[in-house]
Amino acid sequence: MKKLFALVILFVFCGKAELRAQASVGYYPWSNLLSVTTSTQKAIWLDTRLQTNSLFSSMSIDILPMINLKKGEIVQWYIGGGLRLNPLYRIADSSADLITIDGYSVNFGVRIAPLPQNRRIQLLLELNPYVKDSFDSGVLKSHFGVSYVFGKKKEVAEQQ
Repeated sequence: MKKLFALVILFVFCGKAELRAQASVGYYPWSNLLSVTTSTQKAIWLDTRLQTNSLFSSMSIDILPMINLKKGEIVQWYIGGGLRLNPLYRIADSSADLITIDGYSVNFGVRIAPLPQNRRIQLLLELNPYVKDSFDSGVLKSHFGVSYVFGKKKEVAEQQ
């Protein structure tokens, strides 16, 4: 019941109108994560990450609400946290929950737009403490990736 309540709260949070805006797509090559985010220019935004290069039964999805701490034209600092879900775990274990929660994480990160001619391309750096759902083990992860922010050219010109 606790897991179902957490999912309901998360989906209500994700349905807020403030979170629906221009998106970005990123890839963390050493972590094998594909990332899709809502507008990172908003005070609160959502990052979802799909683990790639994995067996279907261990393919995880991270749902991470983020809060901007400080943002400028070039650098944006943020913090957040969330759930790691594994909706396909039932392939390996038929007695598993319909949606298995693998663990929880806290994220501290920075998005850097180093190219003055194209601020849509961003470098992503992040520290990510992660604990298993039973809180019996954890790991400090670090992520490095690249992102592209979609949007109208007019919006980008206004932001610069």
